[in-house]
Amino acid sequence: MGNPVKALHLEDSEIDHLLLKRAVSASGLLADYVRVDSQETLVEALQSQTFDIVLMDFRLPGFTALEAWDHIRQDPQHAPCVIVSGAIGEEAAVGAIQNGISDYLHKDRISEIGRVIRRAIRVHQLEVERSDAEIRLKLSEQKTRELAQHLQTSVEEERTEISREIHDEIGGSLTALKLDLGRIKRHTTDDLVRQRLVGAEEILNQALTATQRIMQNTRPAILDQGLTESVQWLLDGYRRRTGWAASLNCELSNSTISDAIRLTAYRVVQESLTNVTKYAASASVNVEISDSGDVLTVEVKDTGPGFDTGQNDIRKGFGLKGLKERAHSVGGWLDVSSALGRGTTISLTVPLGLEPPTEEESPAA
Repeated sequence: MGNPVKALHLEDSEIDHLLLKRAVSASGLLADYVRVDSQETLVEALQSQTFDIVLMDFRLPGFTALEAWDHIRQDPQHAPCVIVSGAIGEEAAVGAIQNGISDYLHKDRISEIGRVIRRAIRVHQLEVERSDAEIRLKLSEQKTRELAQHLQTSVEEERTEISREIHDEIGGSLTALKLDLGRIKRHTTDDLVRQRLVGAEEILNQALTATQRIMQNTRPAILDQGLTESVQWLLDGYRRRTGWAASLNCELSNSTISDAIRLTAYRVVQESLTNVTKYAASASVNVEISDSGDVLTVEVKDTGPGFDTGQNDIRKGFGLKGLKERAHSVGGWLDVSSALGRGTTISLTVPLGLEPPTEEESPAA
């Protein structure tokens, strides 16, 4: 506060105004003043210049400090306000502060005005800095979310392209090779050659099986058959690989779920099963899917050991964070509930037939 403080003083008494100026000067604080005593002059002063502090008597001719405050706070960049009055009770002073006014000082303690002004300005500056930091943080989070959504989209597009290339190039070549081996085997009479051909066919069949598995993992064609069928296919594969129990309870009446939402639901179940395999050995899994109330819900429950959701476990964190961003990209949100010894539940909720929400409307936000 090396420069003079620009103060707006709402005061109808010239004597009280001079007393306040003398008290401020005695505190060592430099200040320039504009005094107003009516709503009209108050509005004119607020429109013509900016102030570092507003000092207000509680009662002025025709209006009160609270009415003046209603004018002042219409400007988002308004200065902090302090009531300096002898005509206000303690209860009214508390109510004024709860309404957003920075402080209250009784005129009998006018000698403390310098300290009160310094504190009000300092606290206000901290509030402004905090608000600016929150805005920057929200912008940063929004950019991060947009980047994550872009990466998710890029990954899925790349997976689709890879799956198509595998199907058209590798799958087609392997199939043609299998036909050629079969043709050669039918026309050869050499037992050694036939044995070699049988071995080659076995290797080729393994390569074809691996190719189909890779295509399903990158961009599952079974998604085109519907969400129920694709999730059932995931669970069937999970049971074959692990030997653990897995069940599906699906109640879908909406047959027009978009590709993006269907893929998101599929990835949620896929990632959930991967987590169970990693962290919940021998746990049984139950998947429930419903579109009741025009809202798609996908819930994956396991009977594993669970974990403390308050702990920042990186192993469990990245996959779930990716799923949350994926859910947000289709206008939904993801909830994770777990407790030690009580298993884990991952729930996806997506309103159907709605556009993805804006940053302010998002439940996740």
